[in-house]
Amino acid sequence: MLLWICFSLLPFGNVFSQQVNGEIISDQNNLTVVKLWGTHQERGYAYGFLLANKIKNIYEGYLMPQFGAGLSGAKLLIQQGQVLSIQPEYITEAQAIYDGMTAAGFSVANGNYLDILVANTFLDLMGLNDNFGTKALKNGCSSLMTWGEATTGSVDAGKAFISRHLDWTASPYLTNNQVLVIHIPSETDEQPWAMIGFAGQMSVLSGVNDGGMATFQHMLSDFNEPSTMNPPYDPIWFSLRRALEKIDYNSDGVQNVNDVRSALAASSHGYSEGYIITALAEADHITDSLIALVAEVTPNTPTHTFRYNNYPDNIPGDNLYAANYEIKRNDHLHYCSRYNGIVSSFTDSTGISKADNWEKMRLYSNSGSGNIQFMQFCPDDRELLLAWHHNGIPGYQNEPDTFNLDELFSPTVSIQSPKPFNKMKSLKLKPNPASSEITAEIFLTAPSSLQIEILDSKQNLIQQMDIEEQAIGKHEFILSLQAQPAGIYFISLKGEYFSVSKKFVKY
Repeated sequence: MLLWICFSLLPFGNVFSQQVNGEIISDQNNLTVVKLWGTHQERGYAYGFLLANKIKNIYEGYLMPQFGAGLSGAKLLIQQGQVLSIQPEYITEAQAIYDGMTAAGFSVANGNYLDILVANTFLDLMGLNDNFGTKALKNGCSSLMTWGEATTGSVDAGKAFISRHLDWTASPYLTNNQVLVIHIPSETDEQPWAMIGFAGQMSVLSGVNDGGMATFQHMLSDFNEPSTMNPPYDPIWFSLRRALEKIDYNSDGVQNVNDVRSALAASSHGYSEGYIITALAEADHITDSLIALVAEVTPNTPTHTFRYNNYPDNIPGDNLYAANYEIKRNDHLHYCSRYNGIVSSFTDSTGISKADNWEKMRLYSNSGSGNIQFMQFCPDDRELLLAWHHNGIPGYQNEPDTFNLDELFSPTVSIQSPKPFNKMKSLKLKPNPASSEITAEIFLTAPSSLQIEILDSKQNLIQQMDIEEQAIGKHEFILSLQAQPAGIYFISLKGEYFSVSKKFVKY
């Protein structure tokens, strides 16, 4: 397990001009765990200050050689904002990251905030122009999702989980500067989330959030069509960040993979390069298509293709796998050796535990020495497992560390204002479907009074319960359903600084 080392940096003398809203939680074996809180500007400044040397190292040693003479053109393209559309808050955050690096004494020669944005859009830039980097950079990845009936008979029955390989060229500039960055936003429409990747990334290559969702980016390696160039494009990693950090991105009252689908669809012209995106949510969303998703996105028609487990892709039951080739897009059904390896690993489509899911990926889907990170996310257990490349050993050959989401996203003694954290950590309904009664389980990170409502499928109020202030921790409330006919209902739970609802079925 990691040795947890916490410290906070506060302003002193003339070393830097603003308080650093961040802590390095641990830093060993090539992985730095850092927690940031506050506004986009405050989190960016803290990130840049705390990890300045690592950001500079990876930028100058890895990214600058990739772009070569095309770097100035890439920065100009981002500055003009006509081909890649980057939200103002992310531009502000990038500026703050660079300001933090400068304050720490690690600025880049002739550098500015555009260098940070180049680092977070370099895959998109390479898709736009060969002069911005080598198209031979075919980073690989793979994901296996398991839930529902596939878990029947296992110790993890009723849960959802996803294991994911990040397979890139194992450059020492990457392996020596790996990070787990935890964001605790103060913006009222945002929620805590975490990024697993490399120093300087402020976007999502691999990410999870407090609402119980994960999303991961893969390359669509067999996409070789000439780009139709219909900008502006969203940078792919920023699309995934918005899906995770916004509370209920698509405002449908629940957090599930439709938030990722909506965030991807918002880039109406597709993306500047071909990508595969996987996403997983908690297992209690009833419908398979709300729990697990694979998206294939490109700049050409069809720009958005969404695959669920009902598509005939040779993976049995409630399991969904993705590597780096088109499956559903144009019904290409391009299966690679890793895909076929995963198919061969299934002797039964049920009885699959988290350990089984992990082992299938470890044995049949790793890329060997290029496996930089191997992770598993189980939203129902609020658990993230992470193994990573260190001491020359690829990630899948190392034992993982386990991170609890409630601990990752908890406030620290250094955080002064409790307001951003007076939120519910999770809402779980059990059983679901339910018969005579249903239990709403919640976890509070600050004391709050509560209001629980049961609504029918047309959002008509059926039942309401007002609850006096509850302490920090887990609470369960039992609601009677005996007077209600069979059908679809919603439970809405409101507190001082949060409001969330989930669907359930009465049978």
